[in-house]
Amino acid sequence: MRPTATAPPVAPERAAPSPMLQRLEAERATGALMRDRGTLYLADGQVVHAESPATPGIDILLTTGGALRSEGWWDAVAQAGAGQRVGRYLVDSGRVPGGALELCHLGALYDAAFFALAPTHTPARFRYGVSHWIGPVRPVPVHAVQRETLRRRELLDRIWPDALTDSAPLAPTAHPVDAPVPPRQRRVLALVNGERTATDIAQELGRSAFHILVDLRRLAAAGLVEAVRPAAGPASGSGQGRITLPEVTTDPDVALLRRLRDALEAL
Repeated sequence: MRPTATAPPVAPERAAPSPMLQRLEAERATGALMRDRGTLYLADGQVVHAESPATPGIDILLTTGGALRSEGWWDAVAQAGAGQRVGRYLVDSGRVPGGALELCHLGALYDAAFFALAPTHTPARFRYGVSHWIGPVRPVPVHAVQRETLRRRELLDRIWPDALTDSAPLAPTAHPVDAPVPPRQRRVLALVNGERTATDIAQELGRSAFHILVDLRRLAAAGLVEAVRPAAGPASGSGQGRITLPEVTTDPDVALLRRLRDALEAL
């Protein structure tokens, strides 16, 4: 009997960070998708804004970057916030060029979405009809937001596989500097003091939190910074002294599984 030919296995596609977000896109929903680490705002199934406490908001990015004075921002909020047209007011009043606002808004949106779409055990909630006070700037398709989120996760893992660097306080090491540190990374390194987290440093510098994560993981890979790990207490029946490993969700997140493997190998 002749052997039957079989098709080569097909590589599985990368899992979407949020199947719920895809369903909302399909139904062209308008409202706010609230997750553990941030909120995504949708209009007619597209992402129009995102916020996360892990990253500076568009107000900080605009004012720290010099595109807008602080009093100009608060005037726009006072004049147009109730009508949910702050973005339009900034452009129409001549305070911010339209192109600059779009670029800054997209940067803030992708940055916050990266954190908001992080794996979690907590169910997401969606509030229909909710709109953000910044108003329409430039909507982004859901697939573009999810694709960029996955790309960023993979980039961080390629640089340095320990995700604790992203959330724990960071301390400088005594490792000698073997190569020149780029100026942008030097500014980040100068703020590493054993207490500040990546989010603290992003707020201090008024920069994208994701770009800070990239710099910190590169500094960690170079042996110049390390995460401050909590001291393990004595083991007891109450659960003290247990080692906390990264959470594994039902989403097949390869990057997260890789981090779990690295954590187990480090024990």
